[in-house]
Amino acid sequence: MDAREVGLGLDFCLRVGEVLLASGAGAADVTATMQTLARHVGLRGAEVDVTFTSLSMSYQRTPEEVPLMSTRMVRQRAIDYEHLTRVDHLVRAVLRDEVTLKEARASLARVVSSGHDRPRWAITLGWGVMCAGVALQLGGGPVVVLIALVAAISIDRLQMWISRRRIPTFYQQVAGGGLASLIALAASATPLDVDVSQVVTANIVMLLAGIGFMGALQDALSGFYITATARGTEAILATAGIIAGVSGGLSLAYALGAGISEIDPGRTDLQSLGMLAVGSALCAGAFAYASHAPRRILVPIALVAAVATVISRSVELPGIGRTWSVALAALFVGLVSYTVAGRMRVPPLVVVVSAVVPMLPGLSIYRGLTLLAEGGTSTSAGLLAMVTAASVAIALSSGVILGEYVAQPLQREARRLESRLAGPRLVGPLRSPARRSRGKRRPEEVSSR
Repeated sequence: MDAREVGLGLDFCLRVGEVLLASGAGAADVTATMQTLARHVGLRGAEVDVTFTSLSMSYQRTPEEVPLMSTRMVRQRAIDYEHLTRVDHLVRAVLRDEVTLKEARASLARVVSSGHDRPRWAITLGWGVMCAGVALQLGGGPVVVLIALVAAISIDRLQMWISRRRIPTFYQQVAGGGLASLIALAASATPLDVDVSQVVTANIVMLLAGIGFMGALQDALSGFYITATARGTEAILATAGIIAGVSGGLSLAYALGAGISEIDPGRTDLQSLGMLAVGSALCAGAFAYASHAPRRILVPIALVAAVATVISRSVELPGIGRTWSVALAALFVGLVSYTVAGRMRVPPLVVVVSAVVPMLPGLSIYRGLTLLAEGGTSTSAGLLAMVTAASVAIALSSGVILGEYVAQPLQREARRLESRLAGPRLVGPLRSPARRSRGKRRPEEVSSR
């Protein structure tokens, strides 16, 4: 391969990794996918370095030659399961020699430049349905569910308006949290029987950084500690923005003399198992829809989430702690997601992340931070809530990954990956098929034997 071919191969691998990382894939999956692609296009021994904001790749054929290195920055980050799925299919097509490198580069350019098949108002409605499902989990009645839906739609539109002006995510979270509390307080001023705590916490779920925290734990378990630290910092900042926004909304209401009852921060009372399952299914399915997941996977995700949440609640009722009950439910998600994703032709990450959304410790994090902000006798309760939230998040991540370890048939090709890639594959093919040319082995393969 001459320098031009090497450059095209490096650029293609980096662009694939950029799309995967920006769409929510873990650093281990991104690294393994890039290494597999590089080896298949002839760049054996290429080195890959993935961080939270950049990807680097270098190749040196012999020690006598000058190494070639290329870098790409991840400037935009958003959960986009449509792009994730399409790029995953493209990677598999390249590994099966169904497309050439030139054709693959053109297909990748079309993926990243084309829009989505869903209008933006439908995505906003999806976030509203998600929060309505959370309201059902919290035991809210029809009025609370409706208000939560309207508030979520308003929050999404407000954040979209702020994002277009390139304002950092922290301030978007502050604005969203403040709007959630103001809408809940406005509803409480009406003659309607509205539990303000339920309205606030139902809308907080779409803002909380629970998913980012889970991604940070996944990277930490896979050995990518720098990326895990960066994702954890992002999650903490986003959560702090929510608390600041909610507190600011309440302070404004008190300053205006609004007569409201004291809000129970982070109230998480749950209804019967039937309504709990329905709320979990709505929450997970709507989240997947709002994240541009393919339509064929929405119903399976809703069913997996409903069963997992019922398992978590049923195990918790006899007296087992919430941490272990959530871990068992996450283990179930990890066990079934690989099979479900394979049948529906989507990466397992799409099923895993969406199905655990109803069990994320976002409400516990919100409760703990709010109690800590109150100070006094609430400090110890706030610390206990934060410890519980951290343990639940670890249980979710470790349970899902353990389930994937058991479910995925790790073959000899998967074990050849770099030793630091300790986690199972949630994105990308498990196998690294040897490249064939008209059914014959390449000369270097024959000589190596």
